[in-house]
Parts: sequence; C-alpha cells; structure tokens
Amino acid sequence: MELKALVVGVETLPKGKIVYYSVPNGDSFKRGDLVLVMGEFGLEMGVVQIPPRELSIDEIGYELKAVIRKLTEEDLEQHEKNVKDAVEAFRICKEKIKEHKLPMKLLHARYTFDRSRLIFYFSAEGRVDFRELVKDLARIFKTRIELRQVGVRDEMKFFGGLGLCGLPVCCAVFLRDFASVTLKHAKRQQMMINPAKISGPCRRLLCCLNYEYDFYEEALEGIPDEGSTITYQGKKYKVVNVNVFLETVTLFSEEEGEMFKVPFSHFREGEKGCSKE
Repeated sequence: MELKALVVGVETLPKGKIVYYSVPNGDSFKRGDLVLVMGEFGLEMGVVQIPPRELSIDEIGYELKAVIRKLTEEDLEQHEKNVKDAVEAFRICKEKIKEHKLPMKLLHARYTFDRSRLIFYFSAEGRVDFRELVKDLARIFKTRIELRQVGVRDEMKFFGGLGLCGLPVCCAVFLRDFASVTLKHAKRQQMMINPAKISGPCRRLLCCLNYEYDFYEEALEGIPDEGSTITYQGKKYKVVNVNVFLETVTLFSEEEGEMFKVPFSHFREGEKGCSKE
C-alpha cells in the first residue's frame, strides 16, 4: 500500500529550493503564508509556495518534517528584526571582506529565526580562505557564522537581470533547480554555436535550452543531421538543411548539382532506397 501525506512546499531562501513539509492536523495553509519550519540550519522562517497537496512518501524522496506553525504576531516581529539586522550584517561583512582583501563577492545575509546562526552567501572564482573573516564576524555578532559559496548561476538568483529574450532571467523568477545544459542541447535545436547567442548573463549556457530540448529530440528522431551524407534512391546526397517545422530534409548532389526536399516520413518509415551513411 502506498503511503501518502498532505504536504505544503516551503522556501526558506528567496527563489531557493522548495522543500515539502507535512501539514499538522486541522491547520489550513495557502500560498504566501509565513511559517516556521526546521530547515537546513535549524529553526527557520519560510514562505508557503505550494499549497496543500497529497503526495506519496516515495515521490518526496526524503525525510518528511512537519510545519511547526504559522507565524504569530510575536513571531513576525522577531522575523522583521532578523531581516533588519541581516541588512546591517551584510554591510559589516562587506567591509570586513574588503579589509581582509578577499577575492569574493557577498550576495546575501540572513539570520535563522532563533538567531542561532548568521548565514552569508558569496561567490568567488575559486576557493577562498575565509577563516580570519569568520573569526571577526563571530566576535562582532556573537553567534555561529556560516559562509556558503554558490556558483555563478545561483549568483544570478540574488542579483537578477535580463536575459537575451528581454525578460527577467528565469532563475530570478521561477527556476528553482538547475538542470545540466551542454552544447548538445544547442546543436540539437539547430542553433549557431556562438557563445554570445547561447549564454546568459551568468556566462553559462542558457537554462532555457532545456525547455524545448525534448520536443526536438522527438521531432528529429531518425532524421539525418545537417552536414551528413546519405544514400537516396541509389545516389549519394549531402544533407544541407533540416527543417523541423516543415518536416523536410534538403538534399544536394555535388555530382549532378541538383537540390530537392524530402519529407521526414521517408526516413521514419524506412523508405526503400533511402539510408544514412
């Protein structure tokens, strides 16, 4: 018998990973509710991003914790104080980074709800020896200090920006996890391999190359690649164009100088006399 639980999806870091928590009996939640949960760093304030839904325990795939409670008026005052103090902590940390001449870019600072930890997120080209920085910060704030280095894609979540499409970058709007993107994704979608055209502001391959990749994989299954040589009706031809929308392959014969189009169906149905080299 499949075990199921009533859960809500909660984020504890803006645009960060959404984690499912079980719903206490009798409690009702909606998107945007502020709640207390036991997160990665201890007691944390979170925002409900996914309203209650029933999911199987196997589908969730990790130990399921329960939402502790919605924020009370007293909790909200504590949260507002934490946010205000984190802004000041961010300013002080930036000064200390400059003082220690560390090659790192500070991105975000936040307190856990009970102020047992102060977490700083930063980006850097390589590894950074921040031990002396941590000592200084611990001495100033009198709490446990966590420094978390993030990649350039995660960096964009904090700063935002505009993509090549003219819209805000996906990672700063809705994208929570980063799937692997390779040049294979661009080539399969018949894009020019020009770094300026297929890279985002983070200088990495566009995340949106994943969005339509499955469509192209299915649409081009069994279809020869541009530049390849095939045998069609006993003659050799070069594939000069593949039009996924018109579903045609343009062939050219260097010997006879002829060019014509063949529908995708010739390749999918195994047309007699048509084969890829």
